[in-house]
Amino acid sequence: MSRRRTLSTKKKLALLVSAAAVAGGGAFAMAATSNASPVQNAKSSTVCQGLATALGNNQKFIADQKASPDSQSEARIANREAVVAQIKVQQEASGCEVGESAQDSQAAEPAETAPAETAPADNAGTGGADENAGGAGEGAGAGGADDNAGGATGEQVCTGSTVTLSGEGGAPAASSNQFPAGTQLKVTNLDNNKSTTVEVTSVSGSCALLNNAAFEEVREPGKFLIRNARIEKVG
Repeated sequence: MSRRRTLSTKKKLALLVSAAAVAGGGAFAMAATSNASPVQNAKSSTVCQGLATALGNNQKFIADQKASPDSQSEARIANREAVVAQIKVQQEASGCEVGESAQDSQAAEPAETAPAETAPADNAGTGGADENAGGAGEGAGAGGADDNAGGATGEQVCTGSTVTLSGEGGAPAASSNQFPAGTQLKVTNLDNNKSTTVEVTSVSGSCALLNNAAFEEVREPGKFLIRNARIEKVG
């Protein structure tokens, strides 16, 4: 007569627990895969558009310096290359396409709603930036700024331009490819009616770029781009 082998109650429980663990692990892996956030870009996110614009403006500045170098170009380029590297870090942290670049108002139109910011704005492009590199007194030849550029004092200038950050640290200031160092510009964010008056201290690849401190004074939470801006020359 043959004997049937029977499993003890403890062995049966152990097998059931193991099977449940395997099934649960598979479900967790599937959930993690399904919840993975897709990479955003300038067309779908105002955060990514602002970072892409900041990256493009800094890259253009570097290209201009290389095309028309002077005695300070090497230091300016090193400063902006550090800014570019940090902006790419910020793009990755914000779920944006790393290395996506757009120049000033040529950036693609974003969606109306922006995703929540995943990293502090203060970190956007600040790493390694030298506050004194590319500072006041660079002159028109450094980046194409013209001493005769811009409208009269009190007039609105750069109509239609978007405003983003240069990634530089220090006290509130601006950089420009149209106004010489010492020019006073008032930048108003028409979406929240916040404004700041800053001095142009360096050249850049855009009409008006605000450094981190100035941008914080007028920005909307979670955004790195001001699409509705009024820029006035006040001094």
